[in-house]
Amino acid sequence: MDLAGIHAAFRRIAPYTHRTPLLTSRLLDELLGKRLLLKAEHLQKTGSFKARGALSKALTLENPKGLLAVSSGNHAQGVAYAARVLGVRALVVMPEDASPYKKACARAYGAEVVDQGVTAKNREEVAEALLKETGYALVHPFDDPLVIAGQATAGLELLAQAGRMGVFPEAVLAPVGGGGLLAGVAVAVKALSPSTLVLGVEPEAADDARRSLEAGRIVRLPEAPKTRADGVRTLSLGKHTFPILKEKADGVLAVSEEAILEAERLLFTRTKQVVEPTGALPLAAVLEHGAGLPKTLALLLSGGNRDFSP
Repeated sequence: MDLAGIHAAFRRIAPYTHRTPLLTSRLLDELLGKRLLLKAEHLQKTGSFKARGALSKALTLENPKGLLAVSSGNHAQGVAYAARVLGVRALVVMPEDASPYKKACARAYGAEVVDQGVTAKNREEVAEALLKETGYALVHPFDDPLVIAGQATAGLELLAQAGRMGVFPEAVLAPVGGGGLLAGVAVAVKALSPSTLVLGVEPEAADDARRSLEAGRIVRLPEAPKTRADGVRTLSLGKHTFPILKEKADGVLAVSEEAILEAERLLFTRTKQVVEPTGALPLAAVLEHGAGLPKTLALLLSGGNRDFSP
């Protein structure tokens, strides 16, 4: 995982992805006493950064029969979109209690969703059985160097856009679940701006990444955490993402459910952007940990697939 690999991923996916804008908000800056740069990945194809990683991997495959993925929601849509680009089938394994809205979105992109009897604990086993049955190619949601390189392109874009604005981000904050996004962004940012801090953000109920970095080993949650941020309900970091985060990340901040909801509200009322709970994690960190953070911050708003069902 290096800058050359990230540039290669950028060239692969560029024809099929958006260069999402870097938004600013005077109202948010005044309210929080910060200079905020908002990387709008909620405006990416499929409504999240996941399209980057899925395409980065899928476009390297030679004549796959189909694509198979395990996902809580956004990765399923990314893989379904990648399969559409390649002109092949997509099969996604999603927990039975995953967002019905995100399941519907995956189906709308053409994916077949397998969810009956699927849980966070057994979904990998279900996917393994389907791989053997179908012969499809697995596109992992985070623990694959090509996927990580695809996610890293968001960090590459962010720094280039900030440079054109003449703004130097002292820290970049991104959500962390399995660690693909944070690992990729950390590699990109540290290669181009070593003094910039790279911080992950996760819910207090899902703080395995924070504990893993503190312990120096992967800490696995016993069950899927209860949090409104459904995009980070993974049980642990991956074998590829953990060593990258151990070397490159400057820490992980845990935030309350109340802060996540308030961050969603502020993004909607102050910037008129609809961001899902996981995408609001970086702003939640500013709300709860702002006193210990630098003045100029780049926040990666990872997705906008907000489920408004009761």
